[in-house]
Amino acid sequence: MKKVLLYILLVVVCVQCKKSKDDVTNNNSNPPVITPAALTLVSATIDNRNASTVYSNYDVAVSPSIKCTFNNKVNRSTVSAITLTQGATSIPLDFNWSAGDSVLTMSPTSALSYLTAYTLNLSSSLATTEGGHLLSSQYFKLVTKIDSSDKFPILSDNALLDKVQEQTFRYFWDFAHPVSGLARERNSSGETVTSGGSGFGIMAIPVAVSRSFITRAEGLARMQTIVGFLKNTAQKFHGAFPHWLNGTTGAVIPFSQNDNGADLVETSYLMQGLICARQFFNGTDAAETSLRDDINVLWQGVEWNWFRQNNQNVLYWHWSPDLGWAMNIPIRGWNECLVTYVMAASSPTYSIPASVYQQGWAQNGAMQNNNTYYGLPLPLGPAYGGPLFFAHYSFLGIDPNQLSDAYANYWTQNVNHTKINYNYCVANPQQQYGYSNLCWGLTASDIQNGYTASSPTNDVGVIAPTAALSSFPYTPAESMNALKFYYYKLGDKIWSNYGFVDAFSLKSLWFANSTLAIDQGPIIIMIENYRTGLLWQLFTSAPEIKNGMLSLGFTAPYL
Repeated sequence: MKKVLLYILLVVVCVQCKKSKDDVTNNNSNPPVITPAALTLVSATIDNRNASTVYSNYDVAVSPSIKCTFNNKVNRSTVSAITLTQGATSIPLDFNWSAGDSVLTMSPTSALSYLTAYTLNLSSSLATTEGGHLLSSQYFKLVTKIDSSDKFPILSDNALLDKVQEQTFRYFWDFAHPVSGLARERNSSGETVTSGGSGFGIMAIPVAVSRSFITRAEGLARMQTIVGFLKNTAQKFHGAFPHWLNGTTGAVIPFSQNDNGADLVETSYLMQGLICARQFFNGTDAAETSLRDDINVLWQGVEWNWFRQNNQNVLYWHWSPDLGWAMNIPIRGWNECLVTYVMAASSPTYSIPASVYQQGWAQNGAMQNNNTYYGLPLPLGPAYGGPLFFAHYSFLGIDPNQLSDAYANYWTQNVNHTKINYNYCVANPQQQYGYSNLCWGLTASDIQNGYTASSPTNDVGVIAPTAALSSFPYTPAESMNALKFYYYKLGDKIWSNYGFVDAFSLKSLWFANSTLAIDQGPIIIMIENYRTGLLWQLFTSAPEIKNGMLSLGFTAPYL
C-alpha cells in the first residue's frame, strides 16, 4: 500500500512540474502585445489663427504659415501623408520640425494665387515614431486673400464714372439686337429682347449723347429703329407689351407657362424710357418731330385702365390672349412698381382714378412699414427694405427729391432703404466672406446656378455691383467706395466689355460671366441722375407725368 501511495505522489509531482515548465515555455514564446498610441492632432493654426476643419479658412496669406501640433513625435518619413492641393494640382511644401518632432510647421515653397481655394489634407498614413497612425484624415479648406494691388491705372472720380457709364452703355449700343435695336435680355440671349430692359436702354441714349459717347444723330437713328419696330412689328395686347419678344419678328417669347401676353410692369418701364426720349429729342426738324409723334402713338395706345380687370380698384400685372387673367397677380406696393401707377394715372387716353392707387397700390396704407433698422426709419416695404432695385427701377425717371404723398417721403424712403442695406452688409450677421464697407449691396441678380432677389432677409452671400452703383444718388460716398473696390481691386475678375458682370460671391469664389439689361441700365441712369439729374429732369418735365402725379396726391417742387 505504501508503494502505491508513493507512486501516485510521484505522478502528481511530475505532472505539476511539466505544467510549470509548459507555462514558462508558453509565456516566453507569446509576449504581451503592446499597441502604439494613435497620433492625434492637438491643434492647427493658419497664419497664427485657429484653423477649422468644418468651415473654410478665409483670408489666408499667399505665403501662409501652417502649424500642426500633435500629441506625439511624428515619424518624418511619413510626412508625405500631408498634401496641399489646388484642384488636381499638388503644391510642394517646406516642413520645419520642433518640440521633439511633435510640432510641424509648413508653408508652400512658392507663393499661392490670390483669391483661390486650396485643400490641406493630413491623411491617416501619417504616423508616430512608434508606429501609431492618425485615427482619421483631417481636411482644411484654405481660401487665399484678395489681391490688394490696383488692376487698372488710377483715374479721377469723374473719369472713373465716365468710364463706367460708357463701357456699360456698350451693352445697349454694341450688343443691341441688330434688327429691332432693342436690348437683349442678357449677354447670351440671342433673339430674346426685353421690353423693360429696353426701356432702361432707351434712357441710356440721352446720357450717351450728353456725354459724347455717341452723336445726337446716332442716338436719333437708333431711336427711330426702336420706335419703328415697337410701333409696326412688335406684338401688343391692349397696347401693352410682353416681357420678352423676338428681336427680329416681334413675336412674344413666353416668360413662363402662363405669361405669354401683356406685362404691364415691363410696359411701364418701356414707356418711362420712351417719355424720356420724347422729351430729349425735342428738335423742330421733321425727324425728331416724327419720332415724338410715333412715341405718342405707343404711349397713348396702352389701355392702362383695362388692366383693372373689370374695374377693380387695383391694376393687374399680366394678361394672356388665350389664358386671360390666369396669372392673376395684382400689383400692390411696396416694391418696384410705383412707376406703373404713375404711368397709368398720367395716361392722356386710358388713365386710372386716384382710388386705384390708394386702394390697390397703397392698400389704404398697408404698404407702410414705419419700423426702424440700424437706427434708420423705413417708411415703406418689407423688413429691412427688400432688394435694392425697389429704390431704382421706378426712380430712374421719377425724381424722389422732396417727393411726398400720404404714405411716405420718397427721398427718406430710398436713402434709408439703401443705408439699411449697406449697414446690414457691414454688420454682416451671416458672416459672409468679403462683405464690408467697400463690398456691399443686395438686390436681384444671377447667383451660382440660378437667380434670386437678394436682400437682408434673403442673403445667399452674393453681391451685385448694380446694387451699390445704382444707389449713387442716395449714398454717394459709400457707392464711390464700392465702385473703386470693384474696379481697382476686383476688376480682373468682374470688369468686362459691357461694364461689371452681374454678380459675384467671394464666399464661394464665384464670378458671373453674365450681364443683364435690367441691371446694367440702372447703373448708367442713376449715376447720371447723381451727376446731373438728367433723366429725372426729362421724365418729370412731361406735362402728362406732372398731371398724373398730382392726381395721385404727390407733392414736389417740380410738380
